[in-house]
Amino acid sequence: MRTFGCQMNVHDSERMAGMLEDAGYVPSQGEQADVVVFNTCAVRENADNKLYGNLGMLAPVKAANPGMQIAVGGCLAQKDRETILKKAPWVDAVFGTHNVGALPALLDRARHNNEAQLEILESLDVFPSTLPTKRDSVYSGWVSISVGCNNTCTFCIVPALRGKEKDRRPGDILAEIQALVDDGAIEVTLLGQNVNSYGVEFGDRQAFSKLLRACGDIQGLERVRFTSPHPAAFTDDVIDAMAETPNVMPQLHMPLQSGSDKVLKDMKRSYRSTKFLGILDKVREKIPHAAISTDIIVGFPGETEEDFQATLDVVEKSRFATAFTFQYSKRPGTPAADLADQLPKAVVQERFERLTALQDRIAAEENAKQLGRRVEVMVTAQSGRKADETHRLSGRTQDQRLVHFSVPEGAESPRPGDLVTVSITEAAAFHLVADPALQDYSLRRSRAGDAWDRSQAESCGAPVPGTGDGRKGVSLGMPSLPVRTS
Repeated sequence: MRTFGCQMNVHDSERMAGMLEDAGYVPSQGEQADVVVFNTCAVRENADNKLYGNLGMLAPVKAANPGMQIAVGGCLAQKDRETILKKAPWVDAVFGTHNVGALPALLDRARHNNEAQLEILESLDVFPSTLPTKRDSVYSGWVSISVGCNNTCTFCIVPALRGKEKDRRPGDILAEIQALVDDGAIEVTLLGQNVNSYGVEFGDRQAFSKLLRACGDIQGLERVRFTSPHPAAFTDDVIDAMAETPNVMPQLHMPLQSGSDKVLKDMKRSYRSTKFLGILDKVREKIPHAAISTDIIVGFPGETEEDFQATLDVVEKSRFATAFTFQYSKRPGTPAADLADQLPKAVVQERFERLTALQDRIAAEENAKQLGRRVEVMVTAQSGRKADETHRLSGRTQDQRLVHFSVPEGAESPRPGDLVTVSITEAAAFHLVADPALQDYSLRRSRAGDAWDRSQAESCGAPVPGTGDGRKGVSLGMPSLPVRTS
């Protein structure tokens, strides 16, 4: 599986992997994969380039392995449809955002008919959460509460590709969370294009805050997060639920997009900078240590230097712990693509560099405030780039900051999913470091760590699914790609 794009795509890929394993496919473990699946994004132009570049490199690999199959799904597949097969006729299956569940059948039909299969639905046939899922992590998981979006932001193609918002019933969501917890997970992240508009479909405007409070009643669930809310629909009852529900984490991702009221109007973002800053003030009043992150677009058509300065001013006031900053990317099919005053690349690049320099400074200053603070870190399976040199493990604090920490000599090492409590000794813009003395290090072994142990034992000793008759399973994964020399 190769995934591009947002958390929704990551979760969709978990479902694709679950369905394929359910159908008897086996994850590739470094050998030549028989099936390669690309789950694509269409939000930015470089997503197109990534897909077609990877497909181009796979053409000779497939030519040398005639039984190999390549499938392309997700937002770009929903948008480009026949174009993918025209540009890459060696692809076997193309499917969209509304029919993720069709993937195994499309691969079977392509193999049987010896021709490419294209199936794009215009609306959801089955809510994706009802499909088998192969979770990337045993200690935390994504849970979709809705799919689609009812907003009409002029830069965004997501509503056209994922459709109008469809909400799951609260009981179904809570049942999925309970199942995750029963399997050992101690953290969940609630997903939706606009999570705080959840409930509009069935007429309850406080449904999201009620859902957060209900998560607080699930025994064994220690950390609840959500992404992403929309500032225009963010209400006080959600802030109260965050503050009053102990397992809802002190962390919030609140997309700004622009600090200019004129640009926000052109984007059809139905809030203004004053409202945005007011929300942050209310959150910090109720949750003083909340870490807030954001999304910002630089170089939207017609953005003046004055507009850009307004964005810098809001960023300075907001004190974001981190920000995902993007240069505006013209996407065919969006209203913004047809606006006049598309900005020159050089102007956008220069503004982007100024914004990232400002945010990097703020992030470093905010992280410096963590020095000496005692924090609880949930250990993850991923380590930092320098882990081999530093021998540090990695994890996330309750407010989602990344911490690289060492285990003092004589102390017990944690497993992924376990929780350690340490004091921060170093701070950088993008991470924190804790090198505790033995007396400053505390380990709490968790159900999630136990689940990690079980998953490792099963991966070493479990029989290959779907191969009880003695046949070799079909491997699923990403083959090594040839290196470009020019």
